[in-house]
Amino acid sequence: MRMIRAAWAAMALGGMVAIACAGGGAPGVSAATPNPDPFDEAPTFIVANAAILDPQGKVIGLASFRETRLGVRVELQVINLPPGKHGTHIHGVGKCEGPEFTTAGAHFNINQQQHGIPGAVTSHAGELPNLEVGPNGQGTLLFYSPHLSLNRSASNGLGFGAGTALVIHAQEDDYKTQPAGNSGARIACGVVRIANP
Repeated sequence: MRMIRAAWAAMALGGMVAIACAGGGAPGVSAATPNPDPFDEAPTFIVANAAILDPQGKVIGLASFRETRLGVRVELQVINLPPGKHGTHIHGVGKCEGPEFTTAGAHFNINQQQHGIPGAVTSHAGELPNLEVGPNGQGTLLFYSPHLSLNRSASNGLGFGAGTALVIHAQEDDYKTQPAGNSGARIACGVVRIANP
């Protein structure tokens, strides 16, 4: 009798495992819950974007920003830039006046940290990874920043105070030189605009 019970228990357990594994849901989506959102989605509709301009004021790319459970998702796509790696940062003033884009101010550093690795606890809030541009002049960047927010009233919000801008530099950021890297001239810039208040 004990063996029969054990056999029934094993079959029931095997059936539950088969059902659980047969879900075949989309990546990042649990088959055990009716919630269709991927794991990183946050319960907010706040988004932002920035049209990226070259020194002559021509649009050469677009950056989009979205709140997620992992931080602000930053996605950048550009064309017509010199091949290679380019330092990319959020700067602390929402102005992009060419050709030098100095109106964008310094790095967005509301947390008063040192220049360093993007996402690190001790780095500027505006630190982003280097943008890598291919031989065709096109490049993309995707990064989740734990230091940024799209909440207008938050001090680390991209729309707080004087606003912010995404700046692309001529050279690669080494993440070591203090206080703001050695990324050379500013070759592209876009004012971050919150789409949903």
